[in-house]
Amino acid sequence: MVIGDRSVVGEPWLEIRRPSSSWWMRRGFLVVFLPLLAAVLTGVTLLAAGGKILLPFERIVTLKGKMASKRDFFEDPDVQRLLLKHRIRVHITSSGSREVAIQDISSYDFVFPSGQPAGDLITAQRAATNGYAKVHRPFVSPIVLPTYRAYAETLEDAGIATAQHGSGPGRPLYYVLDMRKFLTRIEREQRWNQLGIQSHGISNENRIVVQSSDVCDSNSAGTYLGLVAFTWHGTADEVPDTDREADERGRAIKPLMDQGLPGTDVFRTYISPEGMGIAPVVVAYEHQYLTYQAQYQAESGKLDSDRVLLYPSTQFVTQPQFIALNEEGDRLGDLITRDPELRQRAMELGFRILDPTGEVASDKLTTFLEDRNIPVPSVEGDDTRSAMPRLRYLERMISIVGGCPAAETSPGTPE
Repeated sequence: MVIGDRSVVGEPWLEIRRPSSSWWMRRGFLVVFLPLLAAVLTGVTLLAAGGKILLPFERIVTLKGKMASKRDFFEDPDVQRLLLKHRIRVHITSSGSREVAIQDISSYDFVFPSGQPAGDLITAQRAATNGYAKVHRPFVSPIVLPTYRAYAETLEDAGIATAQHGSGPGRPLYYVLDMRKFLTRIEREQRWNQLGIQSHGISNENRIVVQSSDVCDSNSAGTYLGLVAFTWHGTADEVPDTDREADERGRAIKPLMDQGLPGTDVFRTYISPEGMGIAPVVVAYEHQYLTYQAQYQAESGKLDSDRVLLYPSTQFVTQPQFIALNEEGDRLGDLITRDPELRQRAMELGFRILDPTGEVASDKLTTFLEDRNIPVPSVEGDDTRSAMPRLRYLERMISIVGGCPAAETSPGTPE
């Protein structure tokens, strides 16, 4: 600045900078950030090591299946969780096994009939149309007759049933039923009161019957029909081998197959509070009863000693067949047959899992039941699976007993 002839220098500007606090900020930031960063990196490392780092970006495949009692396996939350690890979700349509075999299944990825007769129908039909069909056999479950203690002890008093006392401490849960004697009482139209059930605190004037699902739809009912036909004929090596013999056998056993009040799921009726009054004796699978007892034990800390099992003296072990209808279904079938976690869970649900040779790995089920203080059943009686009627003749018998059309068997159907 100039004043007159003098230059005047202004006061210098003094810029005062405050000491930077950024390093303090960085220090505080790192105190918070570093642990978070370490956690993220650890998680990424674990996911990478397990091959799951890309799981959130992988596609989950929903497979559609149709089945009856084996839906218990796929509806189990632990099974659903294990399948999601493999990016699979399953949607189930409930249907009786024979109904699965005679209806259109083209919209499904797999079906899971509970026994070999229905499975044979399906595979033969697929073969006739060059359709995809690959069979897996992950586990089995024998046919049993669940009942209540008062009824089992009444049958024991009459010399028709025998308790399995070696199955565990306390009152027996399992009995062997002499099928010939039992069916004789049914043929005579004997009533429970006539058999002496009043001595066990119950009065029941109803006739002795065994209730099952509809024989026209259900594998368990069809298997029970085969068991009745075999027992009533009385000769181990004689099964119908002509249409005429099958028709005669069907008419002979029809009075023994009076189902009372058949339902789609008689086991759920059996375990309901009203079950004893509605369905004193029903046809079911062993795994359903064992699963029920395991759940009852987990919830109450004790067994349901009022509900017991009758094992028929003549035993047909059912052969469930998982039938894949496409490659995605085949991947699922392979998983439930070979994956250790899924096999373990199937065993925990009461199934008798099969080893690679197709034999029952019964020791694993035994260990599981013993660990949970559940008595181990002994499946007594002869292995009479070979005495099941051939499919063609079984279908004719079902038609006569159930009043429904016999399913057509193609030339490729196993006889």
